[in-house]
Amino acid sequence: MNTETTSATLLDRFRRPLRDLRISVTDRCNFRCPYCMPAEIYGERYQFLPRESLLTFEEITRLTGILARLGVVKVRVTGGEPLVRAQVDSLVGMLSRVEGIEDLTMTTNGYLLPQFAQKLKDAGLRRITVSLDSLDDEVFRHMNGRSFDTKRVLEGLEAAQAAGFAPIKINAVAQRGVNDHTMVDLARFAKERGHIVRFIEYMDVGTLNGWKMDDVVPADEIVARIGAEMPLEPVDANYRGEVARRYRFADGEGEIGVIASVTKPFCGDCTRMRLSPEGDFVTCLFADSGRDLRTPLRSGASDETLESMIRDIWSVREDRYSEIRTMFTDEPRRKVEMYHIGG
Repeated sequence: MNTETTSATLLDRFRRPLRDLRISVTDRCNFRCPYCMPAEIYGERYQFLPRESLLTFEEITRLTGILARLGVVKVRVTGGEPLVRAQVDSLVGMLSRVEGIEDLTMTTNGYLLPQFAQKLKDAGLRRITVSLDSLDDEVFRHMNGRSFDTKRVLEGLEAAQAAGFAPIKINAVAQRGVNDHTMVDLARFAKERGHIVRFIEYMDVGTLNGWKMDDVVPADEIVARIGAEMPLEPVDANYRGEVARRYRFADGEGEIGVIASVTKPFCGDCTRMRLSPEGDFVTCLFADSGRDLRTPLRSGASDETLESMIRDIWSVREDRYSEIRTMFTDEPRRKVEMYHIGG
């Protein structure tokens, strides 16, 4: 638990400060990953949010400024797939100028990155994370739901590296019987190129992916399987509340991370909130809903009023779903879908 705070710091009921903002700029995506946006549900006729419902770049930037004054120092741009939002590099430029923001990053599936990497770097993006669940084309086609091979994503990684992003992080959701047999190859690929791969335990985000505990590859197993091929040793966290557990290669060349939301919950240090594409303030990845900020924003609310609303929401926050998920095993609860609020 983070107790290194002042009396003026905005804290929730578990005394967790607000430090990280994840901005979902669109609910649309060019992939249909079964664990996030299964194609049988999100087909050609699915009605995504109309453009007028999305927060404008100016509205997003205004809210980010308010949140920065309340303690937010890290901002991550997500989706859906953020690069399908027109001129998203302009938003990055606007966010990069918000006073108080120390880290600005983006998570993308990388498919459009070849044409955006340099624009994002020039706009002020500091770091980038690319989702790549496997290097095996057959496995990757299955997991992206669109039959895309890895070529464009690998080109995106190269473009990001050429633009000066370093180290690049790669996110890989590990599913037993689906892609877990390719984890070592991905770890070796990242190690050889100076990237950091982070393996994510398959999570029960949303309600549509048919999640079962049997599909989860536990973090300890991930580390053991990779460590058997390339010895690993644990590393201290970079900062309090860091999501990934870090392990460096024993030869000193690189590291991996594991995000163990299922087997090793980190709710106690969670300092993250999420802003949905239409302006809902969501206090947990596993929340059942959010609080509407778009309506007051567009009705002329002052910064002071919006700040008061955010304070009221965060101060009563008591989310800790990953610590208590077993309570819901036999009685699934409604949850916001991952594509709508990012990872």
